[in-house]
Amino acid sequence: MFTISKEFSFDASHILQGMPKGHKCGRLHGHTYTVIVELKSEGLSQEGFVQDYNDLDPIKQFIDLYLDHQHLNDVMRKVNPTAENIAMYLYTIFRADFPLLHAISVKETPKTIARYEPKS
Repeated sequence: MFTISKEFSFDASHILQGMPKGHKCGRLHGHTYTVIVELKSEGLSQEGFVQDYNDLDPIKQFIDLYLDHQHLNDVMRKVNPTAENIAMYLYTIFRADFPLLHAISVKETPKTIARYEPKS
């Protein structure tokens, strides 16, 4: 099995709803997010790729257009914009265009990571 990943980043704000009074995540704040897109394949293309990294440009374009310097509560109106929900949101958007998409991880800080990988 072969796996590749590519990282993208964006800056955005959010407010997490339902947090206990005084919890810092319940206030308006922002992060520099890192999105890690992971593709998996049992074989390689004729060129020796799982997928050409250049083929992932639509993901960067989407992130730059719809997430970068946005308030994520306005973008993701139906769910709390947690790292977990951002990962699932992005996976849902891109799974049809990228059949080898295996998982998406989202980092809010260098030390925290949330990963969405659907059931097999």
